[in-house]
Amino acid sequence: MQRSIDGKRVAVIGFGRSGAAAAKLAMKMGAREVVMQDKRDAVELGDDKVLELARDGIRPELGGHKAQTLLESDVIVLSPGVPKLEAVDAAEKAGVDVVSEIEFASWFIKGEYIAVTGTNGKSTVTTLIGEIVKASGVPTFVGGNLGMPLSEAVGTPAAEDGGALVVELSSYQLERTKTVPFRVAVLLNVTPDHLDRYGTLAAYASAKQRIFLSQTSRDFAVVPATDPAMVAMASAGGAPVQTYGGPQGDVRVDGDSIVDRWGARYPRSLLKIRGSHNVENAMAAVLAARLLGAGESAVREGLEKFEGLPHRMQFVAEEDGISYFNDSKATNVAAAVKALEGVEPGRRVVLVAGGRDKGGSYGPMRPLLEKKGRALVLVGEATELMKAQLEDLVPVRHADDMFDAVRIARGCARKGDVVLLAPACSSLDMFENYEERGRVFSAAVKALVGTSRQEEDL
Repeated sequence: MQRSIDGKRVAVIGFGRSGAAAAKLAMKMGAREVVMQDKRDAVELGDDKVLELARDGIRPELGGHKAQTLLESDVIVLSPGVPKLEAVDAAEKAGVDVVSEIEFASWFIKGEYIAVTGTNGKSTVTTLIGEIVKASGVPTFVGGNLGMPLSEAVGTPAAEDGGALVVELSSYQLERTKTVPFRVAVLLNVTPDHLDRYGTLAAYASAKQRIFLSQTSRDFAVVPATDPAMVAMASAGGAPVQTYGGPQGDVRVDGDSIVDRWGARYPRSLLKIRGSHNVENAMAAVLAARLLGAGESAVREGLEKFEGLPHRMQFVAEEDGISYFNDSKATNVAAAVKALEGVEPGRRVVLVAGGRDKGGSYGPMRPLLEKKGRALVLVGEATELMKAQLEDLVPVRHADDMFDAVRIARGCARKGDVVLLAPACSSLDMFENYEERGRVFSAAVKALVGTSRQEEDL
């Protein structure tokens, strides 16, 4: 929905990259006043960043949220993950428009969207779709929850008629996204995550389902054919439902190939990303890109070029027949299960896991640990919780930090094994984000490879 903010007052809450991009966009599009609020002060945020915004004409209000400022605003833009605030609720009741950064940016965009959400796999699928759409020759933006905020797409060729915007969306971003016309909306899966924010799986799933609610009969809703709950969620919107996987999916596996309903076949050997879960991700990406108009040759080129994302089953090193993989992006139990499933049959796993618990049970990991596990090395706040639920399956070791975890895991592993970082937890107890955790794991592996290895007595 195209809208003007010329002469309006805009308040942006949350001084992250998305918030800063939205604030700068508001100034660019003619807002009379732009205020950025954050509970942190200038020291915590970084004086240079605050000064940069001030030079752009944006007024910072730091150290809290002034209710009067919000009440006097015409639009409030919420950055992803901003908690429930009474001042925002009061402003909304008074008639102030409260939107996500995604919704706000969409007011100034004419291109067509492919939107991707889900608990796991969305970054891989988003990036792969982007590769395919780019290969079709269409001006393409790839971002959202992944990399660049959507606000940074405004003014680029992708945001104009004939362009394409491939956006990853978190549940946080979807909470306040109301009218964005998603041409293709993809929901990959919903498993317990962020229960510390939502309380129940049903509430979390409801946030994810919002991806379909602004669609019309000209659009497409994409979900896995093998999950009736996902099909039901997609059916609540106005778009026809398209499916991937299973024997009847619009895109599915047939022998050693991925096939689509348009009659094209793509050998699985084209895929450079590892694991059975990545075959599912590839099917979702192929279907979404084809629905937006990508041809067979573009799909083939995109599949061939995509080598996967950092921190997602990323190969790090091999030593003495032991392979090391970094899947730091496995920040919840379902993602850790997918990582374990992706390990080649017949190989045993020394799993490095732990971090900040996100609620829910570690029980879904039990069958795979029992079948594939060599040992479990735990690090971080969730150590005792995980140990209590998993220690009857495999030997458990405790590590003081990530370097220590890699040292211990290396000693537990035997020739032919895989040492896998798949934490099943948030990184925020010890690291700034999952990327930093993955970098530290990989650096520790590379520092230790080639040094003497003391085998653990299992």
